[in-house]
Amino acid sequence: MTISPPLKNSEITQNLEQIETSILQKFVAPLANEIDSDRETLKTALMTLGKSGLLALKIPQKWGGLELKQQEFFNYQLLIAKYSGALAFLQTQHQSAAAMLASSQNNQLQQQYLPHLSHGRILLGIGFSQLRRSGEPPVKAFPTTGGYYIEGIVPWITGWGIFQEFIIAAKLPDGRAVFGILPFVETTKLNGSITFSEIMPLCAMTSTNTVSATVKNWFLPDEQVVSLKPVNWIHNSDRQKVLGFSAFALGCALAGIDIMKATSKTKLLPFIPDAISSLQTEVDKCRNAIEEANKNPDTNFAEKLHLRATAINLAQRCTAAAVTVSSGAANHKNHGAQRVYREALVYTVSGQTTDIMEATLKCYSREQGTGNREQGEKHFPV
Repeated sequence: MTISPPLKNSEITQNLEQIETSILQKFVAPLANEIDSDRETLKTALMTLGKSGLLALKIPQKWGGLELKQQEFFNYQLLIAKYSGALAFLQTQHQSAAAMLASSQNNQLQQQYLPHLSHGRILLGIGFSQLRRSGEPPVKAFPTTGGYYIEGIVPWITGWGIFQEFIIAAKLPDGRAVFGILPFVETTKLNGSITFSEIMPLCAMTSTNTVSATVKNWFLPDEQVVSLKPVNWIHNSDRQKVLGFSAFALGCALAGIDIMKATSKTKLLPFIPDAISSLQTEVDKCRNAIEEANKNPDTNFAEKLHLRATAINLAQRCTAAAVTVSSGAANHKNHGAQRVYREALVYTVSGQTTDIMEATLKCYSREQGTGNREQGEKHFPV
């Protein structure tokens, strides 16, 4: 396989159309349903992105990345999600791991990993959503000479059989979190072990092979530590990045609209184009509002929450509309409308916090006319 040099940072925006036509439409769209259900097809699609150096977009150029700005990265994530939820979800795990390594103070670890991430020569997953949970920490870290002992259950890790390693997060006794690299394969070393569950039978994106991990008395040496994060780091990070994941919901919404457009060519019913036009306008308005919110540092958190909830709502409505116009054919598991509808379910709860849950429910209430519509319109006209 010939590996292409990565695109230059200044080229990424104008090359989104090229990425769409040369990669996504050619290699991903025809196999979207297979990518959703078959691990090897998904991995092939992932490595197709890797051939063009598109798997570590936020890391510095000196490490082989593109150092994309926030909006450029958002647009890229949205585009991938439009064509395949499974591919979008899988690659963002690796992108997140790459970004975390790029901000690490462990220069030796950076030299070992970062040059190999853009093209997928090394593939990394993440396992730290458990930090959002209250109460007893699911994964604990205990300081010892030369490192930490890790103990506990990581409830969600995506990419079993695809990623070679993953970044784990474990809570220290003082409430901070230590992040380190562990093998993503069952391993016994000294008195420690890492084992993994069966692949979870999720409603969508089953090819991403999501599992849980049981870590017992695993020694994490200082050399494998990515970072130490302060108390409540993940909650502060969730607030700062609340709009980031809306790219996937909007991409999913556009996928639903594309299915409607394709169906309208054979079902010549005037109300279908009307619905397409209306939904497209809403998606465009939401996307533009999110871009403006990201540009404006004074955008308040309540408005960002509303936009995140609006993106989720649009994913649900656009994919439900795709099911509706597809009629009975959408009941088939391998129908495109069925796939994107299930993807919308995933995006509804991915990275969910209680604030996002509340905002999502308020969005439903406004839609039914039982909530404060005037307040909703202050944030975003729906």
